[in-house]
Amino acid sequence: MTGDRDPRPADLVVENARVWTAEPSAPWAEAFAVRDGRLLAVGSAAEARACAGDGTEIHDAGGAFVMPGLVDVHNHHAFAGRTDLFELTLPAGASVPEILDAVAAHAAGLPEDAWVVGGAWGSNRRTEISSESVRLKLDQAAGGRPVLLMEDSRHNRWASTRALELAGITADSDPGPGGVIELDPVSGAPTGVLLESAGLAAEAAQARSNPLGPAEHRRASRRGIEILSSYGVTAFQDAAASHEIVAALRSLDEAGELDAWVVSSLTVNDPIFGFDAVGDALVWGGEPYRTRHHRPDFVKIFLDGVPPARTGAFLEPYLPDGEHGADHCGATALDADELYGWLRRTSEHGLSAKIHCSGDASVRLVLDTVERLRGEGFTSPRFQIAHGQFVDPDDLARFAKLGVSADISPFLWFPGVIPDAISTVLPADRAGRMQPNRALLDTGALVAGGSDWPVSESPNAWEGIQGLVTRSDPYGRFPGTLWPEQALSLDEAMAAFTVAGAEAMGIGDETGSLRAGKSADFVLLDQDPFAVGVEDVVRTTVVETWFAGRQVFDRGTLPVDPLHLT
Repeated sequence: MTGDRDPRPADLVVENARVWTAEPSAPWAEAFAVRDGRLLAVGSAAEARACAGDGTEIHDAGGAFVMPGLVDVHNHHAFAGRTDLFELTLPAGASVPEILDAVAAHAAGLPEDAWVVGGAWGSNRRTEISSESVRLKLDQAAGGRPVLLMEDSRHNRWASTRALELAGITADSDPGPGGVIELDPVSGAPTGVLLESAGLAAEAAQARSNPLGPAEHRRASRRGIEILSSYGVTAFQDAAASHEIVAALRSLDEAGELDAWVVSSLTVNDPIFGFDAVGDALVWGGEPYRTRHHRPDFVKIFLDGVPPARTGAFLEPYLPDGEHGADHCGATALDADELYGWLRRTSEHGLSAKIHCSGDASVRLVLDTVERLRGEGFTSPRFQIAHGQFVDPDDLARFAKLGVSADISPFLWFPGVIPDAISTVLPADRAGRMQPNRALLDTGALVAGGSDWPVSESPNAWEGIQGLVTRSDPYGRFPGTLWPEQALSLDEAMAAFTVAGAEAMGIGDETGSLRAGKSADFVLLDQDPFAVGVEDVVRTTVVETWFAGRQVFDRGTLPVDPLHLT
């Protein structure tokens, strides 16, 4: 494949490679040429070499597998960068004693009144930590310091006694819409576990004590993107952006330091992050932050919570417990009129929307609303249902019919901590029918992969890709499979994290596949995923990452895992 001819030679030719292009009409090539950061030719070695001339760099890939840069349709890069730079990172799957030990070790190096901030504790630990006695152990571990630890879903928090005091949270406090301040069943005192909006007061108190300035926000965004580059990600969608985040992205791009295509989702309602400005004060002001590689094209709506906290909105009830009635189904954060009003206004302004839906009732409400908008002539806006772990069978075919993308994130299509937590609140026949990815593809839906990092431990797409094929835990930590009938083929799974993600984000003309005219975004891998057993796909490692024709990551120069660099 060749683009328009130009007398200038290519800047770069990559040859001696096995190139998977993610282009259905021509999925394989052996070389490509690059000029001015764009792909000039993709095809045979002769076609690529024909573009070379004086000064062209010839990059011999040594027979390596080369593919488009990975696309992550859902992450929170700045939060991940902030955590890596400034906060406590808990061990994956940490027990309560391990959490307390980590807090004690981290707190020992802090001033007496400093906050201990970080995460993430597993959602399956919630009942274990939700007692006054365990909160007192947290106080002791922190030396009386205020502590605020996020849960793995990032929707819920665990606060120490001092953090509750500074936030003014008592048993009688208003937890906010959809929020819950969990109380000890014996003493009636807050346990420190704060669900959904109940944690915002603690988040605000922490922010007041140690506010991040523009320089810190810039460092956080840059650090998050450095880590993404190390995993081969050259395009991503930030799933809940603030003024500070989009300002940092603009600053990086204007300085030539933004090493990825970024699509931002400006937050309409904010039950979990504690942004100072949301809704009208934020979503209409994105345009000044637009740069060559940053596109503030989406809004983000949180339509429900998460199933383990019984805040996801379902068509059928949760399992009964001591706190909710037998008919508890959860509820949406916005009613039908409110959701329609927001999506109508954003559509009129040319903005697309990413909508968080964890339960099948919230999924149906989005589809009903989009159907109404499409009928009114709003054909251009893109709509993404984020997460969508549960979809009623009657709604599967509506995704393709209405042009709604399935943002499948995080990697919840195989057994793990969060699926285990969900299995305790939903009947087994429903909990086991999660992430109908095969059915969505078969009905023509656009299925795009996302990590939801740092909800997930890392943005390593190969964990998700292998899991999409096997529906089992790639690392064997959790036995069994999760609804194996919904498995994808390897090329379908890789497409979800490349070309499909780019299309869902509205940047399919720029990136997502290797085709003449697109941005030269590509990665070299240490193995051919198609040539190894499916159980070894997760061992795939990115050796080099290139964005817009320049190398932004080289594993050979790194002494340790990039997630642990400082």
